[in-house]
Amino acid sequence: MIDNDVKIGKNVRIFNEELVNIFGCEIGDDSFVGPFVEITRNTIIGRNCTIESHSFLCDSVILQDDVFIGHGVMFTNDLYPRVKTLVEYFPTIVKKGAAIGTNATIIAGVTIGKYAIIGAGAVVTKDVPSYSIVVGNPAKIIKEFKSLSEITDYIRSKQRISNIK
Repeated sequence: MIDNDVKIGKNVRIFNEELVNIFGCEIGDDSFVGPFVEITRNTIIGRNCTIESHSFLCDSVILQDDVFIGHGVMFTNDLYPRVKTLVEYFPTIVKKGAAIGTNATIIAGVTIGKYAIIGAGAVVTKDVPSYSIVVGNPAKIIKEFKSLSEITDYIRSKQRISNIK
């Protein structure tokens, strides 16, 4: 279901409008939303983002351009959830080109830096520097780079890739 208050950019692809729950948010041009995704109010999705199936983006999440969200990624916006308690949500920012692996959990209020990579299953509780790779619970830095070209070269040395920005 997509509510009438959703702002959808040009060339946005939604796998199946009956298999998503999207309301009160903005989705930038050329982005993709997979099945069984929920995107709630006050969430902003940049241009050319990919959000894979079974992911949850709650109130106050901001994805800048070219962000990849893997299958089953969960964002939170409340550090101490309680029943029937209204709280001020902590904004979470995922900067340009970052990639978040399958089943990662992103705790409220963190910033994930430009082109950072979050490993599958990681639990991100603190800010992640740009051009770094984090894994684990809690997520810890295992590699840091100084530039996009350095992290790209590293990725290419580990896995054959034909189209990387």
